[in-house]
Amino acid sequence: MIVAVADTGPIIHLDEIDALDLLSVVDELIVPKTVYEELKVGTVPSALTHIEYDVVESEVDEGVPIDLDPGETAALAVAAERSAVLLSDDLAARDAGESLGVEVHGSIGVIVLAHTRGEVEKSVAIEQMKALQTETTLFITEAIVEQGITLLDEVE
Repeated sequence: MIVAVADTGPIIHLDEIDALDLLSVVDELIVPKTVYEELKVGTVPSALTHIEYDVVESEVDEGVPIDLDPGETAALAVAAERSAVLLSDDLAARDAGESLGVEVHGSIGVIVLAHTRGEVEKSVAIEQMKALQTETTLFITEAIVEQGITLLDEVE
């Protein structure tokens, strides 16, 4: 069973390529209240209403770095507390999660999981990965996209 805690990055970036529904491939999705409030500052993606998730409060303990933005800090705290996967596209949040022993994946990882679980064909997954690079506000290198494609090949 995969329990995942999302910060704003994957929610925004997957929505930008009309693939927010991919977040439903995790068994339990948690969105910290702080993250939800950050989304409301812009616009909560309408596609989020079609995904089952829980909004939870977070308490940051001493082990969680507070030099991240509030949403990333909250998501990391909840992921650490619940032994969940952190979904984040932010490099600093990913590094902080890994330093705390939290498994971390970004939008590319969500696409790989969707393919692994038979929800997305490989060709569509590749298109989505490339779209993350070319059609979203996410800065992602060609090398990261190629790593994601390699992960798709390993699933086959």
